[in-house]
Amino acid sequence: MDPAKLQQVSEFEWRVPMQAGMHVPGVIYADEALIRDMDDKVMEQVANVARLPGIVAASYAMPDAHWGYGFPIGGVAAFDPAHGGVVSAGGVGFDISCGVRVMLTGLPLGALEARKAELAEALFRHIPAGLGSTGRIRLGPAQMDEMLAGGARWAVAQGYGEAADLERIEERGAMSGARPECVSDRAKKRQRDEMGTLGSGNHYLEVQEVAEIYASEVAEGFGLRAGEIVVSIHCGSRGLGHQIGTEYLREMAIAAAEAGIPLPDRELACAPIESPVGQRYLGAMRAAINCALANRQIVGHLTREVFADLFPEARLELLFDVSHNTCKVERHTVDGAVRELYVHRKGATRAFGPGHPDLPEALRPLGQPVLIGGSMGTGSYVLVGTRQSEARAFSSACHGAGRRMSRHQALKQWRGREVVDALADRGILVRSPSARGVAEEAPGAYKDVGAVVVAAERAGLARRVARLAPLVCIKG
Repeated sequence: MDPAKLQQVSEFEWRVPMQAGMHVPGVIYADEALIRDMDDKVMEQVANVARLPGIVAASYAMPDAHWGYGFPIGGVAAFDPAHGGVVSAGGVGFDISCGVRVMLTGLPLGALEARKAELAEALFRHIPAGLGSTGRIRLGPAQMDEMLAGGARWAVAQGYGEAADLERIEERGAMSGARPECVSDRAKKRQRDEMGTLGSGNHYLEVQEVAEIYASEVAEGFGLRAGEIVVSIHCGSRGLGHQIGTEYLREMAIAAAEAGIPLPDRELACAPIESPVGQRYLGAMRAAINCALANRQIVGHLTREVFADLFPEARLELLFDVSHNTCKVERHTVDGAVRELYVHRKGATRAFGPGHPDLPEALRPLGQPVLIGGSMGTGSYVLVGTRQSEARAFSSACHGAGRRMSRHQALKQWRGREVVDALADRGILVRSPSARGVAEEAPGAYKDVGAVVVAAERAGLARRVARLAPLVCIKG
């Protein structure tokens, strides 16, 4: 994207010029290099979102933003139901509640080195990954509805993990307002055998070293210590979430026309929040959030089983689990007044600051951990929400590196075996059922995640706490 097309507010904030039909400004948080690395569709999509009814304050894009379905990936927008606000399936995405959890092992790097290959093989055998992957869990109709209503709480009740985990999961492990009856039989059928699986695409489980600390007092409060091992899990609601997105986008295209909502792009299909379609989608989406929370809880439990066998001294306590494809009802101050808004985050992570009542008591003085996944060859980051970040983009930050080329382009440039071998030479062991999937997710297909998180910090979206370097990656 040519920066000259935007209005520069500061080194890390840019405005999309107001155009016909925009109700609010478009704001992109990034430095000039990241702006140049974005495609023009990001600016177009930010402007299109700003045209939707009931949008509040601005249409935002995070430093890792790239083109998506309707909304940009890395897009944030909040809507007020009292002013004709809408809910959009495209503003949540197809992988509903895709997110990241980080678990602390307490193991020093030296304890891992001699058994790293053995650990990689054990994790790969024990945790299903890849397109269409299925696990050992089979859910009947009643169990499916219980899972969609109960989320990670249901998973813990089934013996997957510990009750103490729930305090460190957003929504305390279960999203209220879920309506399993609003999820189609087809969506439920797709999920019947997929609980406890990573899936494909950019999903992964990584064993990582805490390689660098930026904010020592926060890192200490989070339990992050340089040279120790952590585990990051990145996955979502699998086939169920994708099916919900597909079905409700079709319904919303009809609902928007019936409500007289002009759509600058058909992919921005939406429905008034208070409409029957809007309410049914919210019920189904919340059920999909619970599916994702349950799925990550189960994958976390399977990870603990592997570590218990190879490293019985490891703790694997949960630091935090947070999603980055959701629509949540939140209270935010806008123009001096507190308003209840429907905040869409698509490829954007919630970043509540210190003292927020929704945070666990142990984390409340510090702020919310913001978990940023990088590519398998670069590393990931832990950030923290700040009081300043709460005033920016409705307490939202980036979610990852962000793609710089499509999967099709990546396949033209890399071969999976070559990527695996190159990473092994650097001490990073990759295990995947798909060479094609590895090529599509080659590190070079992504932006510089380090530059993304610096931009997020400098823009006031969140503060860097620690960098996590990959050692073992189980890739779908």
